[in-house]
Amino acid sequence: MEQDELLHYAIQTLERIKVSYALVGSFASSIWGESRHTQDIDFVVDLQPQHVELLCQAFPTPDFYISQSAVSEAVQLRRPFNVIHPESANKIDFMVLPDVAWARAQIERRRQVELTPNCHGYVAAPEDVILGKLVYYQEGGSEKHLRDIGGILSISGEAVDRDYVKEHAALLGVQEIWQAILEEIG
Repeated sequence: MEQDELLHYAIQTLERIKVSYALVGSFASSIWGESRHTQDIDFVVDLQPQHVELLCQAFPTPDFYISQSAVSEAVQLRRPFNVIHPESANKIDFMVLPDVAWARAQIERRRQVELTPNCHGYVAAPEDVILGKLVYYQEGGSEKHLRDIGGILSISGEAVDRDYVKEHAALLGVQEIWQAILEEIG
């Protein structure tokens, strides 16, 4: 299963079982900025206990690897879990919404866009993708997140609400990184 097919399948599944979601990570930064290859598909999901069995049934073995107990635990603890398509090694990371205002905002502010021909889905707003990349950079230090932010600012720059990013960067403790990026781009 190609990555775009897996993306389409995941979106159809989330919509069918009525889980609110937003595509985030590198797929989302490629929508608002410069395209780059990524190894996985990242979603923020408002997954509830009643969704667990339906989600797991939608990704049956042996075509997929998903642990129902891991998904249940992730929902309870509000943490990530993943689904793997072993044949292709493609992976979906699902980040269960933590009970944090900014996390909820990603779902509330999401935008529906055409992701591929015949596939529309909800993507986090460019400001929220930038904030996520700032958090990922702070956690892991990977320069790819800074490049993704630069790509968003380069392509969607005028459409990005920098005041929103500034406000939430302060709340998330990444305001110094954001300020350094702004100073670097002038």
